[in-house]
Amino acid sequence: MAGKDKDLKGLTVKKKEDFSEWYTQLIQKAELADYSAVSGCIIYRPNSYLVWEKIRDEVDRRFKAIGIKNAYFPLFIPEKLLQKEASHIEGFSPEVAWVTHAGDSKLDERIAVRPTSETIMYDSYSKWIRSHRDLPLRLNQWNNVVRWEFKHPTPFLRGREFLWNEGHTAFATKKEAEAEKDQIIGIYKEVCENYLALPSLIGKKSEKEKFAGAEYTVSMEFLMPHGKAVQGPDFHHDGQIFAKAFDITFLDDKGEKQYAWQNTWAISTRMLGVLFAVHSDDKGLVLPPKVALTQAVIVPILFDATKDIVLKEAAAIVKKLEKKDIAVHLDSRDDYSPGWKFNEWEMKGIPLRIELGPKDIEKKQAVVVRRDTGEKKFILLDKLETEVPLLLETMQNELYAKAVKHLQASTVMVTSLREAEKELLVEKLILGPWCGVTKCEEEFKEKTGAKSLNSPFEQPPLKKEQKCFACGAKAMVWFYFGKSY
Repeated sequence: MAGKDKDLKGLTVKKKEDFSEWYTQLIQKAELADYSAVSGCIIYRPNSYLVWEKIRDEVDRRFKAIGIKNAYFPLFIPEKLLQKEASHIEGFSPEVAWVTHAGDSKLDERIAVRPTSETIMYDSYSKWIRSHRDLPLRLNQWNNVVRWEFKHPTPFLRGREFLWNEGHTAFATKKEAEAEKDQIIGIYKEVCENYLALPSLIGKKSEKEKFAGAEYTVSMEFLMPHGKAVQGPDFHHDGQIFAKAFDITFLDDKGEKQYAWQNTWAISTRMLGVLFAVHSDDKGLVLPPKVALTQAVIVPILFDATKDIVLKEAAAIVKKLEKKDIAVHLDSRDDYSPGWKFNEWEMKGIPLRIELGPKDIEKKQAVVVRRDTGEKKFILLDKLETEVPLLLETMQNELYAKAVKHLQASTVMVTSLREAEKELLVEKLILGPWCGVTKCEEEFKEKTGAKSLNSPFEQPPLKKEQKCFACGAKAMVWFYFGKSY
């Protein structure tokens, strides 16, 4: 056999024993990200950025299908624009990075590095929208934003710069604007479930946790392996709040002046962190087949006497699978041993590994190994083009089913503070009857470290005299709470 073993150090800690260290090692050893010279800002390496491109493309295709158009607005926002909506700037003020100088000259006005684009976009919306015929205006942009948070940065999950989409729409009526919620959340839900294999808790945020400047926020909350929740894609109904601040008005069909009704919505690279953390294991990265750049890798077992025969058959398999739209890679390097290659491709999360040696060719078969379960199947060579797509589909579905099972098992209904504290200690999310009062929410977080997540649209029935699980006052709504990023 040609080649020699080269050093490939795997993960040195287990996911269940030290999640933080496991995650840190995973993103570096699977070549997903690297740290940059700027604190809190990471480098998205090709292995992660390719997954983001897949998310972006699938979401973008669906946006365009419902009439949303892409645009791009400046990265820099004059301070006077950022201050136009009081609650909005108050919500972002601690996180804004400011440009104060150009070269050695101090600027007359500070310029914010985009934390979000409402203010720069709506300055233009107020000029573009004049008549009801100009509505709806549905624009989206794919860009980067900077939020100079001082909490502990975690690659993908919490950083000072991240990538996202931000949709900004304006409508003539409140009914039209609110109807967009189901469209947008439906798109995010479909991509997260069908591509990322990630289920979520979907519902309305509390008044305290809603987007700064919105009337209300609808969020998708995801569960991490160690019991913490992460907020994913969201939809904000802004009502006429920004329209009044920026004078976004139009003449209706009766010639009367009206304020527009607006929404904003986003999905970000935070979903990469959720994806990697939920599915991956102690061997490294696990990727759902639909977002893997390479879905199958062929590792030939090479000996001098049979090398040409094996490589010829491997090349033939590549052609067969490519005809089935399977993204396949033939690893024909002869300076690495098969065992080393197995470990490398496991670390990088390739969904299927196809092993092919001279004995396999004699038996007219190949060994196919699933990355997620390690299950091996001996498949006849003339059956690979039908069996491999089925295996990939099965893996995709089972990764989602496993995540659903974990979410369901980790979400517990409670009716008292004692029950809530008990479940939070064992890394559960809780669903409890809540009074909806901000003070109660704040006191519960101070006491337990858990914050409100959202209120499900499908509500369990509230008993007539149901009390708030946290403070004992009259309960108004069932609400999810949990520790979170």
